[in-house]
Amino acid sequence: MINLDHVSFAYPEQGPSVNDVSFRVEDGEFVAILGANGAGKTTTVRLIDGLIRPTAGKVEINGTDTVTSSVSERARKVGFLFQNPDRQICKNTVREEILFGLQTVRGDEGEEALRARCEEVLKDFGFSGDEEPFSLSRGQRQRVALASILAVEPEILILDEPTTGLDYFECCHIMDRIRRMNEENRVTVIMVCHDMEVVLDYAKRALVMAGGHLLADGPVKEIFRDAALMEKASILAPQMISLSTRLGEGFEDADSPESVADAVLALRKGGARHA
Repeated sequence: MINLDHVSFAYPEQGPSVNDVSFRVEDGEFVAILGANGAGKTTTVRLIDGLIRPTAGKVEINGTDTVTSSVSERARKVGFLFQNPDRQICKNTVREEILFGLQTVRGDEGEEALRARCEEVLKDFGFSGDEEPFSLSRGQRQRVALASILAVEPEILILDEPTTGLDYFECCHIMDRIRRMNEENRVTVIMVCHDMEVVLDYAKRALVMAGGHLLADGPVKEIFRDAALMEKASILAPQMISLSTRLGEGFEDADSPESVADAVLALRKGGARHA
């Protein structure tokens, strides 16, 4: 679905933000891109979406080079949820906002079909179409932006810090919906996220970046259990992963309070003594 082949990018008058990065993402994966500020995460997802073009190497979406494809072609395949939803909401009502994306990307389907799809999305997200987006809370505006993207049914969904500024309930609401899209509709998800607990709960694979370079690529739990890698990338692993790693043998698969408790009970039942 996504292929980056020795991709580099440098902003004017700055050093390389992405330096010789290569990886592939298959259809239906849920991938998190991790790293400290300035690691090159947001630049990487902007390269995937074609918002910027590589200074070296090649980015392909479903076999098509992003340099040669049009904005409209990419918009049919790739949805991008910005870190700040206010930068992509541009209409006066929620209904108009959702219709705007549909008319822009799927305008050849006819106005009646697009309005029916809009009402379906409004109902699914629980919005009143006449609400003004900027009268809503930060979390609700994030949901409006997400609704407008998912309405066009992209094959790839890119999320740049989707949980920033959200409370726990809002975070779970948005991320659970994204997981359902990934699992039920096989939407490929690429997520930049600073919240390692969210990454652990939702992503299956992690790419770790530092200084514009790709340091590691693997299953989320394995990545988090690599203490040397976490230190090199300036990332703090989720608390339960850190605890289970310190506990050692018998806790290799423990990544939640429940699974740690289960591991303790299993060791006690087996008569093992654990430091």
